[in-house]
Amino acid sequence: MGNKKYLFLATLGILAVCLFAGAGQIHADTAAELQAKIDAQNKALNSLNAEIAQYQNQLTVIGNNKNTLSNAIKALTIQAQKLAADIKVSQAKISATNAKIDLLGSTIVNTNNSIGDLKTALGKSLREMNAQDRSSDSIIATMQNFSDVWRYAGEQNAFRSGIQEKVSELAVTEQVLITKKGEVESAKKTLLALDSQLKDQRTITMNTQAQKNSLLVSTKNSEKAYQKLLADKIALKNQMEGDLRDFESKLKYVLNPKLLPPAGSSPLAWPLDKIVITQLFGRTVDAQRLYTSGTHNGVDFGVPIGTPVKAMASGVIVGSGNTDLSCPKASYGMWLYIKYDNGLSSLYGHLSLIKASNGQRVSAGDVVAYSGMTGYATGPHLHLTIIAADAGSIQSFPSKACNGKNYTAPVAALNAYLDPMLYLPK
Repeated sequence: MGNKKYLFLATLGILAVCLFAGAGQIHADTAAELQAKIDAQNKALNSLNAEIAQYQNQLTVIGNNKNTLSNAIKALTIQAQKLAADIKVSQAKISATNAKIDLLGSTIVNTNNSIGDLKTALGKSLREMNAQDRSSDSIIATMQNFSDVWRYAGEQNAFRSGIQEKVSELAVTEQVLITKKGEVESAKKTLLALDSQLKDQRTITMNTQAQKNSLLVSTKNSEKAYQKLLADKIALKNQMEGDLRDFESKLKYVLNPKLLPPAGSSPLAWPLDKIVITQLFGRTVDAQRLYTSGTHNGVDFGVPIGTPVKAMASGVIVGSGNTDLSCPKASYGMWLYIKYDNGLSSLYGHLSLIKASNGQRVSAGDVVAYSGMTGYATGPHLHLTIIAADAGSIQSFPSKACNGKNYTAPVAALNAYLDPMLYLPK
């Protein structure tokens, strides 16, 4: 009887090992191929990111050079190349994520099979144990000496210990299954975001190419025509600034510091992943050179076209628009206005694409738009203005710069504009 018991216990262990080994072998080749695909895409991503970094360096150099038609065309060409690389990055990430989902799916199938096989083996073992428990008294009665009884008791304990190990193994395997299913759900969410981003990048690429074609048509590839176009844009921008300042100077507002978060408490997150500040708030040297008022109502960040722009805190999208529809190349261009729960509001200007919709609730880090160079912009950048939330509103008024058309954008009393650097992370 003892030999049979040992034989059964050994068979149970061999069965479990074979079950796990067999389940893994079913998809071994496929899993290896999927992992190789993921590794290849990650290698491609490293190469593409290096290529994008080169484009960004080239754009920085061009941005520091004289504003000529040749440089403007060259910048738009590099922007298009950079956007094409961005698209390849998204495609590589999508391919890698799909492979990851397939690999996880294969693992889940194997794990489910292992759980089923373990349960079957345990059920058989438990039935065997119950049968042995019922006959144990008669077995012991037939034994001739104490050493036989002791050996049989040891076999029983080993048998029960083996079952307990398999029960623990089953619990661990089921937890692995839960974890893998969670990873699949997370990967699917990532995939949806990447699909959406890819569509956005293709739209922005087409718009950038159209912008380049428009510039070539309007200047007829003539530097003299381009410089006249720049002069006209500057004059239009100055007129627009005057119209806006006249309107806002008539607005009355009493700033209540109690409604604002303390300066220096960092209530706002950065709106971009990579921060390059090209102009600060207030009466800077550049502001006195570039603006008729001599002051800059926000902070500018140098970023390539198509860079994701994020919400800075929890809040609500209260409006969006495009000043180019009434005053081409004179003001913010595509803009987005968010009122945050902390008493502040943000205006993003010169966007290439707006993702968020009016009334939508957002949290810090949510992608709400993409940077661009719409409106008055000599190069791609993100303009950020911070306004006391209870003072800012979206209004329309007739503008001389717009040939009497209504200009619509967020406005506020002049003393409601706040320095963004006081509320951003240190």
